[in-house]
Amino acid sequence: MTSIAGNLQAVRQRIRSAAAACGRSPEDIHLLAVSKTWPAACVAEAADAGQVAFGENYAQEGADKVDALADRSLEWHFIGPLQSNKTRLVASRFDWVHSIDRLKIAARLSEQRDPRLPVLNLCVQVNVSGELSKSGVSPEALPELARGIAALPNLRLRGLMCIPEPTEDSALLRERFAVLRRLMASLNADGFGLDTLSMGMSHDIEPAIAEGATIVRVGTAIFGARPRAGDPQEN
Repeated sequence: MTSIAGNLQAVRQRIRSAAAACGRSPEDIHLLAVSKTWPAACVAEAADAGQVAFGENYAQEGADKVDALADRSLEWHFIGPLQSNKTRLVASRFDWVHSIDRLKIAARLSEQRDPRLPVLNLCVQVNVSGELSKSGVSPEALPELARGIAALPNLRLRGLMCIPEPTEDSALLRERFAVLRRLMASLNADGFGLDTLSMGMSHDIEPAIAEGATIVRVGTAIFGARPRAGDPQEN
């Protein structure tokens, strides 16, 4: 068994154990393997071990991997900060975008998504920790942004994403994840029909699952330490 295959097996076991601990079905929790900075060969190795969904933070790097592995039936998620000059690349290559926090970016993706492709699935990134330096819409501004996105063609608003401030306080960490869960419940009470909570990374899969995560974004625990420094969309 290769190291990536073995690491995937270990992460899947963590997901199963965490789901069992809180009475959830592991089938309701999807593993997103974050492959940023790793070559297409590593993605192919993970795919050979049964992994389907992959996350990328950098538009050009991710698009190159999508093209290189176009013969495989993979699902591609863009999870990094997205600037206006990269929206066309993302709209044409990816299946999901997790990091939307401005209506302008969503509108560009809507305009640039080929209507012959399936709709582009979106998550709104919410700043659940209140950090001034952290990307994400504030909880107070979320409903207005969600309404704007829901009205755009060629997109489907699926749910919410967060990256809580790192902390050793496990109770505080769970509360950050709980904020996102409650925000999705509030939007669904208003008729949005969201089904996705993208939260939890290599170091905090378990508390995220306990608070309702449906997608966990895991890179280091699968591929190892990254070959160059990256931003904290996954850990």
